[in-house]
Amino acid sequence: MDPVPASASRSVLVRWMGLEDANTVGFVHGGTVMKLCDEAAGLAAIRHSHSRVVTAGVDRMTFNEPVNIGDLVTFRASVNAAWTTSMEVGVRVEAERPGTGEVRHTSSAYLTMVAVDEHGRPAPVPPLLVEDEVEARRQREAQTRRSNRLAEREQLRRGE
Repeated sequence: MDPVPASASRSVLVRWMGLEDANTVGFVHGGTVMKLCDEAAGLAAIRHSHSRVVTAGVDRMTFNEPVNIGDLVTFRASVNAAWTTSMEVGVRVEAERPGTGEVRHTSSAYLTMVAVDEHGRPAPVPPLLVEDEVEARRQREAQTRRSNRLAEREQLRRGE
């Protein structure tokens, strides 16, 4: 398989947050933000792998500040690393106040997506071609997160 440039996977999802997205405190539900991160990550993974994908895990989901009802929220996703059948996708969430144009970085997430074939079994994905130092750094950091996940899995398997 030929490598696919990281830039080819970039995906953007924009959503206006309405009353149906509110929690009892009056902010947008964290679960709503998480769901939309998953959708944006899925779009990026599909663009990279050219196949159906499923979410295997969320490595990290940070909430830096709340998202308000009425905000325009942008979810920017791209593949950070690709392995045999899985990919790490980073998602940056920014909220914009329509009245002022102020943009705030509200959340970040790292999701592991797995390409699947027509039977729902893991399918190979192309290698990732990094094109600049930022993409190379993201790939290195993704490999560190993956190594930590695998080490933790092995430690739990051994019952330590």
